[in-house]
Amino acid sequence: MSTRNFGAATTIVAALLCATLVSCFKKDNDTVDYSFVVVGGCRVDKADTNTTLNPSGANVAELDRTLEDVAQLDPKPAYVFFAGDMIYGYEPDTAKLGRMFAAWRDHVQQSPVVKAGIKVVAVTGNHEMQDTDRKSFAGAEMAWEREMSPFIYGDNGPHAGGLDSLTTDQSKLTYSFNYKDAHFIVLNTDPVGQDSHIPAHWVADDITAARKAGAKHIFPIGHKPAFAPDGGTEGLTFGNRSDLWQSLENNHVEAMLASHVHVFWPFQPHHAKTWMLVGGNGGTQLEKNLPPNKQYFGFTLVTVMKSGRVIVKSYGRDVPKEGYAAVAASSKYPTTVRDSLDVTWKD
Repeated sequence: MSTRNFGAATTIVAALLCATLVSCFKKDNDTVDYSFVVVGGCRVDKADTNTTLNPSGANVAELDRTLEDVAQLDPKPAYVFFAGDMIYGYEPDTAKLGRMFAAWRDHVQQSPVVKAGIKVVAVTGNHEMQDTDRKSFAGAEMAWEREMSPFIYGDNGPHAGGLDSLTTDQSKLTYSFNYKDAHFIVLNTDPVGQDSHIPAHWVADDITAARKAGAKHIFPIGHKPAFAPDGGTEGLTFGNRSDLWQSLENNHVEAMLASHVHVFWPFQPHHAKTWMLVGGNGGTQLEKNLPPNKQYFGFTLVTVMKSGRVIVKSYGRDVPKEGYAAVAASSKYPTTVRDSLDVTWKD
């Protein structure tokens, strides 16, 4: 997406600053059960792409900082979800696109995160799935499935046709899996012929089945958000969003996580119900005219406590003065907790 102007005020959550990457929770009887990280929007701008020096089109400096930071979290998260726009993409030549995917895959596979035993889940974004006309195409889906297979953790998603009238097989692009008492739903928000859509019928059935099977926490994770910041139009189409959000709220889903818009932005469309958490500040140039407390690169940590509480922390570091894609040494640009909120569903 292109950078948008954030002239209006955004929702601001009280910041909890922390000097290290050790998780900071209240010293009470509650302890961490498990956690996971979501990060998106980590590509460079088109003017900064160089397939010789940087074959993936990722902002490698910020990608590496995030991978290093996440590997140092204590306790370590179980998963890192990369929620799309990891590469520049927008490439109709599937051979070139495949090389971009492979370059990103190979780089991440050598990272401290993978070496620490943290699982990486890659989620499709519009820069991965769309061509120069900003339309998703089947060749991109096939290249993704082939090159990104180490980071795909399911194949139970919807096939072509069905109630969602899908044009192509989405079984490895939109799918779900379980971890402890959580049910994760990976969403392709740009299937062929249905850009800015998710298969809402399949998702509704999947969520209902997960609840019946005993899942206590459900976390949908996609690239484009259902609700975009500042009332923008960068999310799912209106009807599709409404169908999805009704399913989430009816099943007491704590939060949907996405990226696409280059900022960390928490929003609760309806009081005391499901949160929309946008974390697209992984390394792509940030949105324009952000307030000072939103001008940072980083990632989102979601922690589920033994009590069932769900705590969200946005970790961030200042954008390098040397340029958004410059090497950001931790000594000069330390990572701290910039936002913190409790998204636990309250009956």
